[in-house]
Amino acid sequence: MPEQLKELEKYWSGRAEGYSAVNQEELAGEQHQKWLHYLQNRFPDKAPEQVSVLDIGTGPGFFAIILAEAGYHVTAVDYTAAMLKQARRNAGVLSDSITWKIMDAQNLDFEDNTFDVIVSRNLTWNLDEPEKAYAQWLRVLKPGGTLLNFDANWYGYLFDEEKRLLYETDRANVASLNLEDQYTCTDITAMEALAKNMPLSRISRPDWDRAVLTKLGASSVYIEEDIGDQVYSFMERINYAATPLFCVQAFK
Repeated sequence: MPEQLKELEKYWSGRAEGYSAVNQEELAGEQHQKWLHYLQNRFPDKAPEQVSVLDIGTGPGFFAIILAEAGYHVTAVDYTAAMLKQARRNAGVLSDSITWKIMDAQNLDFEDNTFDVIVSRNLTWNLDEPEKAYAQWLRVLKPGGTLLNFDANWYGYLFDEEKRLLYETDRANVASLNLEDQYTCTDITAMEALAKNMPLSRISRPDWDRAVLTKLGASSVYIEEDIGDQVYSFMERINYAATPLFCVQAFK
């Protein structure tokens, strides 16, 4: 296992329980229906039982669970066994209807042209070979299939003073409203150390994503640069005001 992957696995294994608690809040809160509505509006116009979905980097299972509940055929992969353990637990009675696999997002063990839809959230920023990952995702997507990747420039503030000031403003606003800080409630020192070595932390996105997916042969790529108002809770909107969540939608 490459050293970088070992470090990431160690970090996310330690974060599994805490990250699972965040997913549980999403499943019980307004984000559940907001995210499902957003996704379904961009899925193929077919009955859910006719659509196969691959959730890459499922973590504690949020996407996999809400989509399985809606009737989609879901396969969920993650590199961290501890995350999949939490995902199965969070899925409850839905767990057996979801196919769970330990897998590297950059080296998928699926046949070509397998899935109608691929979804991923907050994953690509912490991949050491993100272009290879996109190539793999397009490979396993069926012709005409849809790729939906959600991410943000989470650690751009480590390399840009203006972004640092905006990040600090978010932290101050969170504190003044007495909200939970979604950054500093984690092991921020460890995460920043990892992020400094990730290639996408220094790159302005989603322009990079559009260029790479086009180069890799996607038939079309569409970008929504800030979808927080559509999928976030009030707490998330305050936490991440300076780091907008974007959606990259590509078709094969």
